Amino acid sequence: MPEVASDLKRLQALAQERASIEDLVAKYREYKATARSLEETRAMLKGELDEEMVALVKQETESLESKLGNLLQELKFALLPKDASAERDVIMEIRAGAGGDEAGLFAADLFRMYGRYAQSKGWGVDIINVNESGIGSFKEIIFEIKGKGAFSRLKYERGVHRVQRVPITESSGRIHTSTATVAVLPEAEEVEVSINPDDLKVDIFHSRGAGGQNVNKVATAVRITHLPTGLVTTCQDERSQLRNKTKAMAVLRARLLDMEQRKKEAEVTRQRRSQVGTGDRAEKIRTYNFPQDRVSDHRIGLSLHNLPRILEGELDELIDALAANDQLKRLEKQLA
Repeated sequence: MPEVASDLKRLQALAQERASIEDLVAKYREYKATARSLEETRAMLKGELDEEMVALVKQETESLESKLGNLLQELKFALLPKDASAERDVIMEIRAGAGGDEAGLFAADLFRMYGRYAQSKGWGVDIINVNESGIGSFKEIIFEIKGKGAFSRLKYERGVHRVQRVPITESSGRIHTSTATVAVLPEAEEVEVSINPDDLKVDIFHSRGAGGQNVNKVATAVRITHLPTGLVTTCQDERSQLRNKTKAMAVLRARLLDMEQRKKEAEVTRQRRSQVGTGDRAEKIRTYNFPQDRVSDHRIGLSLHNLPRILEGELDELIDALAANDQLKRLEKQLA
């Protein structure tokens, strides 16, 4: 239609809408074709067939019935309401929890794990702010992961992660239990979160490195305080004051959007608490047990071995299982 072809915005919107339903339509067509094949195969049993042919037709019928059932289940999942944030970039925040220096080392391990996972997906990783100690550990690290579908995969990682191992700082060989908290926030667009400039307090200061040393003689680090909520975001990773401010604002928007979404869902009363809790060992969602070479996700009762491989970023088996469980729960809720 000429009026559509001449309207670029409408054309893009229609193209996106078509792309979003193409897989569903293809799945439905496959379901219909399989249903027709099953009907035709069943009809063959009404004719005059020898014993061998009857066995073959029954075998084909069973195969088509199984395929039809699987396709029906896939269609039900495909028709579930889509997460509006699924395709977005994410801002992740990892903080050392209980366990002192070992908790900080574990936080650094988690950051490397997610960085390698992002790399395997072709996503970009950009550090926003980091507070590290002198032994290669992080008290806190905030970073952005840019890539299509990043939030849909990483949203299952939010919560308290627990590690059980002998720390490098332990001389007696005793196993320690420590934690780190992970928050995963979908990046917000500027139009989604209205921020009044008068509600912001912006402080400019010198960047600091590990141990507190000054790493930038020019004041480029930015701290933004959102006065109505008390939220504070900081960025000092870039040498440009403007880029630091842009990143700090992105974190602030993501936190405000997350806060608003959680209010609507009535899941929490304070921002990020449902994601990370207090960091106590008892609040874990997953345990990384080094002596037993095992990673256990307590939400779905799944345990996997070859812990080093998982810490190298091979997370798909874990995330696929969590996504499947999430789909099943949402489908049960929809059908209830």
